This record gives sequence, structure tokens and C-alpha cells, in this order.
Amino acid sequence: MSRILAIDYGTKRCGIAVTDNLKITANPLDTVHPEKLLEYLANYIQENEVEILVVGAPFRMSGEASKVETEIVGFIRKFKKQFPQIPVEREDERLTSKMASQTIASLGIPKNKRKDKSLVDKMSATLILQSFLNRI
Repeated sequence: MSRILAIDYGTKRCGIAVTDNLKITANPLDTVHPEKLLEYLANYIQENEVEILVVGAPFRMSGEASKVETEIVGFIRKFKKQFPQIPVEREDERLTSKMASQTIASLGIPKNKRKDKSLVDKMSATLILQSFLNRI
């Protein structure tokens, strides 16, 4: 069964989330440095069937794209070249980091573990993916 992957792309870390086999729920998967992201995805795709890749679109509240958008466009170009059979969708990621931090806090995760930015990145990717699932 195929899955849908989502990425919260950042300059230091990329959060990755994945659906269950039925594509009902979004779950945190991992965080990877952007330089290792394509390699990570290649290994994952070799082991798992991926139907769609969803990449967060980092807009500011004003509606203009943030600075990291240029890097994201470059990543998407490389991904499409390497995996032309997997469509890439974009999903607005405004406020996902803030919502992720609030979700993590509401889960009762100790404060010292909440400072782990990779946890926030994975949760942000999960929120991006859940937003996409709710939309389709």
C-alpha cells in the first residue's frame, strides 16, 4: 500500500511525516539535515511505495514567500528529476511551528525535551500532512 510523505523544509533540519497505509492519519517520521534529505528519501522510497510528496509552503502572514522558498524550489526540482513518477504537492505551513510547539506542550512532554527542535520539526511536518489530508 502506498503512503504520502510530507516535509517541513528548513535550512538546518527537515521534519518528515508519513501517512498510515490507509492514508487516514499523519505520523511523525524523522528529521534530516537538508543536505541528506534526497538520500534519505531515496532509501525510504526504495523500501516503501510513496504516492505523493507534500512540501510545506512557507508563507509569511503577509502572503509573501519566506527566504527558504528558493531552497525549497531547488530541492523540489532535484526530487522531481530523481523521482518523476511521484507528484509533488505544496501545502501552506503558516503557523505550523507554533501549533507544533503548543501540541507538544499539551501532550505533557517535559520542558527539557520540548526544547529539542527536531521534535518541533517532525510535528510541523505532521501538521502539514494532516492539513493536506483534510483538504483532499
